[in-house]
Amino acid sequence: MGRHPRCAEGDRPVSDGHDKIGDATRVVAAGRRAEWTAGVVNTPVWRASTILYDNVAELRARAGRDTHHRLFYGRRGTPTQWSLADALTELEPGAEATFLYPSGVAAIAAALLSILSPGDELLLVDSTYDPTRSLANGLLKRLGITTRYYDPLIGAGIADLIGERTKAIFMESPGSLTFEVQDVPAIVAAAKAHGVVTLLDNTWATPLNFRAIERGVDYTILACTKYVVGHSDVMLGSVTAAAGRFAKLRDTSHQLGQIASPDDAWLGSRGLRTMQLRLERHEQSALAIARWLETRPEVARVLHPALPSCPGHDLFARDFAGASGLFSFVLQGGGEAARAALIDGLDHFGIGYSWGGFESLAIPVDPEKYRTATKPDFAGPIVRLQIGLEDVNDLIADLERGLARFSAVRG
Repeated sequence: MGRHPRCAEGDRPVSDGHDKIGDATRVVAAGRRAEWTAGVVNTPVWRASTILYDNVAELRARAGRDTHHRLFYGRRGTPTQWSLADALTELEPGAEATFLYPSGVAAIAAALLSILSPGDELLLVDSTYDPTRSLANGLLKRLGITTRYYDPLIGAGIADLIGERTKAIFMESPGSLTFEVQDVPAIVAAAKAHGVVTLLDNTWATPLNFRAIERGVDYTILACTKYVVGHSDVMLGSVTAAAGRFAKLRDTSHQLGQIASPDDAWLGSRGLRTMQLRLERHEQSALAIARWLETRPEVARVLHPALPSCPGHDLFARDFAGASGLFSFVLQGGGEAARAALIDGLDHFGIGYSWGGFESLAIPVDPEKYRTATKPDFAGPIVRLQIGLEDVNDLIADLERGLARFSAVRG
């Protein structure tokens, strides 16, 4: 494509002086090596299980070499997967490499299993995504790994929780239900002082709005299902490792048999090219709706990191380049029936899990069911919104009708 000089198989692209290019340019250019695209715009879909060799000597030689970015067996990937993985690495300055997974949960599991062993302790943020909590309380517990939950607003105070058995700290910032922003640099500093590995679920912000590796995080994780893919039709995850951290992640992932399909990786690459533009629209529309909701008497509180009223907003203003389209709001009183009346009658919001697609979504969330280290106290039930790419005025009108239904049932 002319962006990078052709490089040897298995090497990163040679620098061409464009290291300071903008994010919009980077998401268009990243991962498109000439030897993978072969003169077309997008890397083709390479589907493979068996790789053929010219002779036995070549087969044995290939088996004895590092197979990263080299055809060996289909489970080790093809240029289709490598292209997306490299693109995600390029979005994180200072990163070593990225591994792809068939889901975000698979990415989280592989990253943690590459670090933790029986007898180790994990410090896990109390506002974490529920499947991460289920992994910690299920598989990790069965393997003899202890999990201790911590307040998402603990900041540098996490140093007081680090013990001899603590091997990893898992962050999610902001939390995907209540949206507390963590002091990632302070937590990373405490972890490094004690030789503890740090991981961050960065799905909400993406590397475009929060560059985790630059801030010292060891492993940054994306549920690529969300903003990378952007079209609600692919399950995909990734882990990007800081320098010196990738080999152990790759070896563990190979031993677990993890592989993202080439078709899904291709769709991820296609979605990535428009991610920066979509994020801008998600952010603008979500902020407009969040600010409108703040004016409504039916709403007790809006949980959006870009609003001064959200826990950790000062950290958001300090560390983030922008926001995305996911946030929650707390209703003023009412119960399950009133909340359901609001959601069930919405015309432009689907009811369903996930987020990051082009369509808007609304679901009821009950974070108090999942907290152990902290007990949030809210004035009423909570609704989480994923703001898609629809006309913002249509979405506001839809929510206004929903709030009227809520008030009628609440009484």
